[in-house]
Amino acid sequence: MSIFDRISRLVRANVNDLIDQAEDPEKMIDQIIRDMQSNITTARAQVASMIAQEKELEADVDENEQLMREWDAKARRAVQAGKDDLAREALRRKHDAQGNLDIYREQHTTQQHTVEKLKQQLHLLESKYQATLSQRDSLIARQRRAASQQKVAERVSSLSPLDASSELERMERKIRSSEARAAATIEMEDTSIDAQFRELDYDIDIENELAALKSESGTSEPAAALDEGSTD
Repeated sequence: MSIFDRISRLVRANVNDLIDQAEDPEKMIDQIIRDMQSNITTARAQVASMIAQEKELEADVDENEQLMREWDAKARRAVQAGKDDLAREALRRKHDAQGNLDIYREQHTTQQHTVEKLKQQLHLLESKYQATLSQRDSLIARQRRAASQQKVAERVSSLSPLDASSELERMERKIRSSEARAAATIEMEDTSIDAQFRELDYDIDIENELAALKSESGTSEPAAALDEGSTD
């Protein structure tokens, strides 16, 4: 494929795509109906014109039939009058009228067939026009529903499930972090209280050990005094 063929195909493709995007089905349907109305008007005018021509041909047929009968009658009168030359002329005119009559009859028959076909085509066009009118409202309603569904689909597709899931996971991680900090705070408070009790236990152990040392060294009164003082 040459470069010019490829460029031509590319241009046609882009133009067709632009046309497809610009088409409004509702407006296109109304335009189709208007075109059909125009075609029906034109077709009716053509049929009327063809019927008029048929009538003219029919008149020509009648006229030449009348002429043929008249020249035949004149030829007969000339023969009766013994005027052979005049009879011959009348017969020549009769033959001319007969030739014209044959032509007009053929044209009239052809015209009749043509008019009948045009009438059938006009009737078919009118039937299609009526069917299109009856379908217009339903087609436009279908188009509007399709457009609404398309808008809903676009809105749904804009809400990515992955984005929602990732956001939910982030919130869950944040909650777990808050739970962990709360648990750590509680644990630290428990540890602080335990440490205070351990310090108390540590002080008692020191005092007991000190009292034991003083008892061994014979200096237990202060300890006893301390005990008495602690009981007050």
